[in-house]
Amino acid sequence: MKRISVISVLYIFLAFGTTNAQEAKKGQIPDSVRVLAIDEVTVLGRQNKAIVPAQILSGEKLQRLNSHSVSDALRYFSGVQIKDYGGIGGLKTVNIRSMGSQHVGVFYDGIQIGNAQNGTVDLGKFSLDNMELVSVYNGQKSDIFQSARDFASASAVYMVTRKPVFESGRRNRFNVKLKGGSFDLINASALWEHRISENLSSSANIEYLNTSGKYKFRYHKDGGYDTTEVRRNGDVWFLRAEAALFGKVKRGEWQAKGYFYNSERGYPGAAVKKDYGISLLNEDRQKDRNFFFQGSLRQEVTDFYSYKIQAKYANDYMNYVMPPESTVQPMDNHYWQQEVYITATNLFAFNPWWTANLSTDFQWNKLDADGTDMFNAHFIEPRRYTLLGAIATSVNLKRFSVQASLLYTYVHDRSTRRMETAPDKNIFSPTVVASYRPFEKIGLDIRAFYKEIFRMPTFNDLYYVQLGNRLLKPEYATQYNVGIAYSKQFGKGVLSSLNLTVDAYYNEVRDKIIATPTSNQLVWTMVNLGYVEIRGVDVTLNPNFKIGGIALDARLSYTFQKAQDFTKEKDEGWEETVMDGYGDQIPYIPWHSGSAILNASYRKWDFNYSFIYTGERYMLGNNTPANYIQPWYTHDMSLSRNFPFKHAQLRITAEVNNIFNQQYEVVKWYPMPGTNFKIILSLTL
Repeated sequence: MKRISVISVLYIFLAFGTTNAQEAKKGQIPDSVRVLAIDEVTVLGRQNKAIVPAQILSGEKLQRLNSHSVSDALRYFSGVQIKDYGGIGGLKTVNIRSMGSQHVGVFYDGIQIGNAQNGTVDLGKFSLDNMELVSVYNGQKSDIFQSARDFASASAVYMVTRKPVFESGRRNRFNVKLKGGSFDLINASALWEHRISENLSSSANIEYLNTSGKYKFRYHKDGGYDTTEVRRNGDVWFLRAEAALFGKVKRGEWQAKGYFYNSERGYPGAAVKKDYGISLLNEDRQKDRNFFFQGSLRQEVTDFYSYKIQAKYANDYMNYVMPPESTVQPMDNHYWQQEVYITATNLFAFNPWWTANLSTDFQWNKLDADGTDMFNAHFIEPRRYTLLGAIATSVNLKRFSVQASLLYTYVHDRSTRRMETAPDKNIFSPTVVASYRPFEKIGLDIRAFYKEIFRMPTFNDLYYVQLGNRLLKPEYATQYNVGIAYSKQFGKGVLSSLNLTVDAYYNEVRDKIIATPTSNQLVWTMVNLGYVEIRGVDVTLNPNFKIGGIALDARLSYTFQKAQDFTKEKDEGWEETVMDGYGDQIPYIPWHSGSAILNASYRKWDFNYSFIYTGERYMLGNNTPANYIQPWYTHDMSLSRNFPFKHAQLRITAEVNNIFNQQYEVVKWYPMPGTNFKIILSLTL
């Protein structure tokens, strides 16, 4: 009955309204940061109404974070946990508000990065060198002019790369960057932006990285710590290349981009303490080769109607090797994924305060594998056809805004080997978002949203040999959020501006997909058994100061989360019993976490300090002393100076990370690096 009532409300909203038509026509995102790129990306301003909780880092703020990858930058957002399996080359996945990494959509220049095999995206692969903006949205974006896929995640990470903008009379812009530092790091990149004509420009970017990944770490033994070990098999190299065309048409724009990524890395494995010491024999290796081509066209046909078309083809290859020297079960597996995606989005501006959106997406996924017979002899070679449709509306009045959307998802799996696959899925997912400004002249907004969403079982969940279960149901989630956003500009005084956001949320995850043993304890399978309740508070404070000639920009974030597992297990007689750990905090979710960033600019100098804290956690669902993980924190610092020349600018940066040599583990038995440094030379022509 609850779902029916929510959908009824949605249709009522569709009769009344949407976002400001002028904003829709200009293609602006109501709560996003507007940027202007000349030599650097500079934040110019922010719209007042942030209906959906959003966190954004862009331009210089993003580049000064002492971060190499997107995953490193996301650590500074409230409500975000990064699972880091150690070092530069370790796997890095994102978890937002304790929902799990499969509930997070990851978008690259407006189009989602998919992984039908396991549902996760390794954000450590994406460099910040050509990145203009990284943002996190809970629920969905405030702008309804988006594809159906944008509505289909509990939270989303958006990565936006640079778009060429040229000073008057210029046709070319070059940037060369060289980084060197600890762990034998060599990282070089080059960017060329070219204006072909008044309405056409291009961009080409290439990056190379090589590191041994070796670093000392301390491990706990009776009587204290002993610094005797070096992290091995953590080497990584990669080559990334991007090329793009950007064009303008009458009342619109288009872009086309090709992306290539090739890498090889070692997986150091867990440093597990044993009676004889610690195990450091892991020699697992992984090769990745990723390619995609994507394009988009957006145009305002009339004042009433605008459309956006996006398409993508992706081809991903992975080779995972477990040599006989490091395991009793050797493995040499090869996986090939392909994806075809196309979406058409239609925006209707009925009047200045009411718009509606209708979008339709089609997605095709393919997974093939070969290698070790134990894992792939009976692999069904699945194919997935997904059709999504979304209808959304928004009313944006002077002090009150409301949005509503309804997402429809149809999924059909089949096997090229004519094996039985999972049943078809037909699911409706509603969302309602509202924002109210109680005082006309005070920048205070009260906001709330309700969203029902799900995540499909992955190919591994359904079809992995011995582990998969084709009868799995989707994992459903319900999200509730209420919060405030306050913004004020000060004309005089030391404090120039202040932004504050506070959001309280409650999430339910039902039919959570977990692995459980069968009658044979050595053989596990995936089942829908889990039920999780998540309560939390996210706080972000961003004050800006001016003290004489010094500009100070600070960003403080804090998160409290109580994520409890209330899973009940059914025994062979189908009676529910309380599992061990019932009501305990779920694995790797701290009760308290936070970060701080301070940037100071004076003439040609920039100083940046950052701090990250993660409180106590447990590595398993049973919150016992044996599963306890200590809190950890790190301090990072950098100093930069610009050297301007007639037609060029040189920027030199020195970074020191983990200043106090904190010995810590994000994931148990995967030690992180101690104190390390980096020197960066950046030349812009």
